[in-house]
Formats: sequence, structure tokens, C-alpha cells
Amino acid sequence: MTFKELGVSEKLVKGLNEMGIYNPTKIQEAAIPLLTEGEVDFVGQAQTGTGKTAAFGLPILAQIDPSADHVQALILSPTRELGQQIAKQLFKFTKYSDKVFTEAVYGGEKIDIQIARLDRPTQIVVATPGRLIDLMKRKAVDISHIKTLVLDEADEMLSMGFKKDLTAILEATASAKRNVWLFSATIPQELNEIINKYVSKKARRVNIDKQDAVNTGIQHQFVAGDDNNKLDTLAYFLKSKGKERGIIFTRTKAAARTLAKQLAAKNHEVGLLEGDMLQKDRDKVMRAFKNKSLRLLVSTDVAARGIDVANLAFVVHYQLPDQTDYYTHRSGRTARAGNTGISLALVNQAEIKRLRQLERELGIRFNQIR
Repeated sequence: MTFKELGVSEKLVKGLNEMGIYNPTKIQEAAIPLLTEGEVDFVGQAQTGTGKTAAFGLPILAQIDPSADHVQALILSPTRELGQQIAKQLFKFTKYSDKVFTEAVYGGEKIDIQIARLDRPTQIVVATPGRLIDLMKRKAVDISHIKTLVLDEADEMLSMGFKKDLTAILEATASAKRNVWLFSATIPQELNEIINKYVSKKARRVNIDKQDAVNTGIQHQFVAGDDNNKLDTLAYFLKSKGKERGIIFTRTKAAARTLAKQLAAKNHEVGLLEGDMLQKDRDKVMRAFKNKSLRLLVSTDVAARGIDVANLAFVVHYQLPDQTDYYTHRSGRTARAGNTGISLALVNQAEIKRLRQLERELGIRFNQIR
């Protein structure tokens, strides 16, 4: 299938092609024709990193009336980084089509600055739930006329404690007869409750198999050893990679902080990304990583949401993640846009059982490096 065959306009296809996006992913093939039908609720289950932004973004852009300057679509995202990424992609999609004004609002930036931006004509708002509630309380944003409400990474928003905010936003927009498009890697019970209450019983549903979500350009590897030797193993691997760049994932914030210090002591150009950092410090690290003044990034899972950096050669799982979809999300930071990459897990003997479980669930194969 091509994007044109899915019903995407030639002008939007031209914008996609300039970004190096030529062929739709599974979730895009499934979602775009359904979402461009018009008034429809939608529940899409697909792993992180499978192209969900274009899956909902292209149909939204097709529905926006550029001559109307009120907010017509609202996209909720769990983190500032993912929200910024979505807004940036929507902007790039429309390079050759009618100008659509998108504003991203999130915590960590002065609210007065965002209120001033929202005074301009705005047709799409991308928001983290907490900041949107603050703006609604100040009557700084009017979402009463929206046609479409997207919940992206819905399970992640719930796990981060946004259920009350999500419910308030869904209630506030109910009278607008808006369509709800919900995208999530998993559908836990708490999310099912929201779907049953706020999403139409006639909603179209799509579930992209985990096997279909895995990027085939990634080589999955592991080194088994003693936990005490893990840092030395990592140092040896990094040395073998020369100047190539990558992200090293930990499960906990404490481990991320410790590892970043240990690598810096070994003279590595390394940045740290974890949930307790101030937003200005997170932005500073991401700028340095994107402009290549940092070769390595040590990150926790939630902190890495929305990271999209081109040409990363590898990711390292210094600690295995708790959830299967986190493995897909982590490893998907490499081998983007048709490139290849390495996803290396550093494990002890007891954790090899977990690797075999990931193999079964994701339809992948780990090769042992000795």
C-alpha cells in the first residue's frame, strides 16, 4: 500500500516523502482509511515506535478547516517531549499543504508564555493533561468546539497518574460531540473503564500484533555475566563502537544517575535523562545530544518518551525493562528511517529466562555475544 492509496492527499504525501517516509506502517495502513471516513470513534492498540503520529495526524490534518481559527483538534500526550515531537511532525507534514496552526502546551514552561501563544489563531492543540487543565481553569483555551480528541499513549498517561485529568477533559468536551481516537500499547482495566464510559460502543478497533510492530532492521544481542562486571562489559562495548552514538537504558532513576556518573568518570561524553530532573535541564541535555556534542545518553523509560534522534547506532539495556512494550520502545530508538542498529541487553544468568520470554512475545531472536 502507498499513502496515496490510503486516501492521503498529494500535498501531504509530498511532505511525507521529504521526511523520508514512503511506505505506511501496519498501524497507518489500518487506521488512516478508518479515521478519514469522518465521524468515527477509534481504539488502536499498537506498540510505541510504530508510526502512530502519522496514523492519527494525517487524518486530523485532512479534516482541519484552515480558514476557521478556533481549536478543532486536541491531542493529549503523557510527556512534554512526546508532545513537542507530535507538534513538530504535524508541522513537517504540512510543508506543501494549507497552513495549519498547531500549539504544544506542557508543564515545565511558564504558563503565561503559552497563554500568549494560544491568543494567536490555533487549530490543533497538543497538550499534557495537567497543563491543559491549568489552561482550562484560566479560560485560556477553548476546547468546546473540537471535532477530534486524540489520547496518545493512553496507558502511559494512566500509569503517570493522569486519570482524573483525562476524565475532566473528556467530560469538558463531551458536549462538542467530538470523536475520540485512543491509541495505546496496552489496554489495562483502568483504561477499559474510560473506553466503556467515553468511547462510542460502535468504535472501530484495530490491534496491531506485537510481532508486526518489531523493526526488522534491529539486531537483538545479549551478553550474560556477573552483575559486578556489568560496567566493564559496557565500557568494552562502547569502546568497540568508536564514535557511534546511542542510548543506555536503566529501569530506575537511581541507577541512571549512578551510571551517568560512572561513565563520565571514564571520560565518556554522556548526558542523563530521568523523571526528577528540572525541565530546563532535560531540554539542555536533549539539545546537546541532538547536536552531537554528547555521544551517549543514559535514560529511564518514561524520560525517553518522544525521543527521536536520527542515526543512533545502538541502544543498551543496562537493566531489562519491566514491561514488554518498553523493550520495543527502547530498541526502536535505533534502526530508524531504514537504517540498521544494535539492541544489546546486559543480563545475568537468571535474566536469560526473561530474554526467552521477550523472544516468544515479540517474535525476535537474541544472539549471545561472548
